[in-house]
This record gives sequence, structure tokens and C-alpha cells, in this order.
Amino acid sequence: MEEEYKSLQIIQNCPNSRVYHLYLNGPNHVNALSQDFFTEFPRALTTLDQNPDVGVIILAGSGKHFCSGIDLQTLADGFKQTDCGRKVERLRRHIKFLQEAITALECCRKPVIASVHGACIGGAIDIITACDIRFCSSDAFFSVKEVDLAIPADLGTLQRLPTIVGFGNAMELALTGRRFNGDEAKSLGLVSRVFSSKEALEEGVKVVAEEIATKSPLAVIGTKAVLLKSRDLTVEQGLDYVATWNSGTLLSDDLKEAISAYRQKRKPKFAKL
Repeated sequence: MEEEYKSLQIIQNCPNSRVYHLYLNGPNHVNALSQDFFTEFPRALTTLDQNPDVGVIILAGSGKHFCSGIDLQTLADGFKQTDCGRKVERLRRHIKFLQEAITALECCRKPVIASVHGACIGGAIDIITACDIRFCSSDAFFSVKEVDLAIPADLGTLQRLPTIVGFGNAMELALTGRRFNGDEAKSLGLVSRVFSSKEALEEGVKVVAEEIATKSPLAVIGTKAVLLKSRDLTVEQGLDYVATWNSGTLLSDDLKEAISAYRQKRKPKFAKL
């Protein structure tokens, strides 16, 4: 039986497709990140990751916006203690819990594509910077908003955004909290492409996702794993890591199938992972 979620919805739009949609499903609250979200999100990603029928995940928002950021009640949940020392310990543990839910995007072996329309604010930036590919519609707008709540962003933006848009750009966006649009997000490298409308975005993301889903699952998860690992390594260490990775995966039938399909001028057919 398929698991029910309060804050999310998983949809396979086409029966034979290996592309699954994971929706932030709280449109009446602009998909604000509730306590339910932080509990359910890593669980949903694990379910999708372990499903052999899933090749690619598209992360999108229900309704008019992608996500308005963290629900302030979720922040307040970390303060339920009177003793100062225990309050500090509880708050740190609460923040780590929230962080782990976002990091689950990187822990998921399957690639996750962020499909952003409307608002993408605060905690939503934490989410998309942990995704593997990002696209948006022309109506999308972004803001690293936490500074206006008198806190530094603490769920991953300050760690991941600089590697995407550059240190100076990340510093400026995080310190000002200013709003910027899809075209600027594209020029900064935060998104790969801006589509003219939400409908065009959905169709464009689907095409990219379906293309990735046709490729060797071992090659896809290996590419994601090596890129993420190499981000924190020297070139020499990264080369050593990929050599170790490929020494295992090159023995699979996928390489033989890819070569055979190329020679026979046909599309390759790879086994599920």
C-alpha cells in the first residue's frame, strides 16, 4: 500500500515512465516547510530511492508557488525548554534534525531536478541548492530571506550556494536578503534554464528527466556520487575516487549494452537498479 503523506505527494504521471514527481503539497500555506515536512521528506526520498522503477525525481510545488520557506512554528518547536543549557542542547539537536531532512536530497542516489515556479524563499533555497539540477519559470523569484528573520541561513544555503553561484554572489545575496528573478538566477548559475511559463517549465523539465531516465542507472548514480564527493576533494583525490568507483561499475552489463547499442544503431536497454 502506498504511504500517505501530510505535506507531500508522489505522482507517476505516465504509467511506463521512470520519472516520478515529488510535490510539496501545502498550497494553502504556500508550501511552507512544516514539522511534518521535515519528518516526511527524507522518508519519501528513501522510498523513491529504493524503488527500482524510479530513475529520476522531479521536485515541484503544488499551487501557485514552489515554496515560501520554513514555517515559523517549526522554528519555535526548538525552544520548548526552560533551562538555558537544555534549551541550547535541544535547539542544536532540532537544527541538526532539520538539516538532515534537506541533506537527504544529496543522500538520494537518484538525481533530483528542482522545478521552480513562483516564490522560492528562505528554506526553499536550502532545498534547491541540495538538488542536482534546477530549472525555473519566468515568474519565479528567489530570496535568501533568513537575514531578515535575524538568523543566518542554517539548513545548507550558506554551504552549498557559494559552490553554485560563487562566494561573492552568495555573500551578497545572503547579507541583503534581496529578491531576484529567474533571469538573474540563470545569470548567476543558480538555475540552468528559465522557461516562459509554468506549463513550459513542466514540459521542459519532463523532457530532460525522461532523457536522463533512459541512461544507465549505474552511470547516473555514479556521476551524481562522484560529482558530490569531488566537490570536497582535490583533483588528485577526486581522480582516485572515480577510479575506485569505476573499477566496480565497469564490470557491469551496462557498458556492454551501451557499446552493443551504439554499434547496432539502436537505443540501449538497461536493467533496473
